[in-house]
Amino acid sequence: MTTVLAGCSLASPAPLGAPPAATPTPTPTAACPQIEGVDLPPDCAPYDPDKAMAENDRYRDRMDLPDEIRDAAEDAAVSVRTALETMRTAGDVSVDAVEDAISGTGLAGIQTQGDARSVAFGVAAPEGGCIFGEVSAEQLTVEVGGYIMDGGCLPAEGH
Repeated sequence: MTTVLAGCSLASPAPLGAPPAATPTPTPTAACPQIEGVDLPPDCAPYDPDKAMAENDRYRDRMDLPDEIRDAAEDAAVSVRTALETMRTAGDVSVDAVEDAISGTGLAGIQTQGDARSVAFGVAAPEGGCIFGEVSAEQLTVEVGGYIMDGGCLPAEGH
């Protein structure tokens, strides 16, 4: 023989004898910039616009690079600088020419952005980190640093 028990129970939002709950506070429905000396309405979630903008640009920040990896990247950057300077002084600034010059140093995974006026480049260094910079008919910059927070050696185009 099987016995089934069924029952009803009313759930109470608070234990019996507890004081009534406090009135709920309004839930923010909009983000409002903090302005010194201005009280925001209760439906605003305050934020610091300058801090928010700085955090929005963090994807471009570079990771730290240990000294031994930096040294190896600096050595490889000399070859990149020489190849790009030869290309630049020959008057052949283009995305294809930059890629060819860098690949001629033995490095792979080259990123480029630009056109015949100026080409930004980034390439993984032999032991990690990046060699990056920009080349135009007027100038050449070559730097060494860690990967950007977004990954890779250059920010995505349009950023």
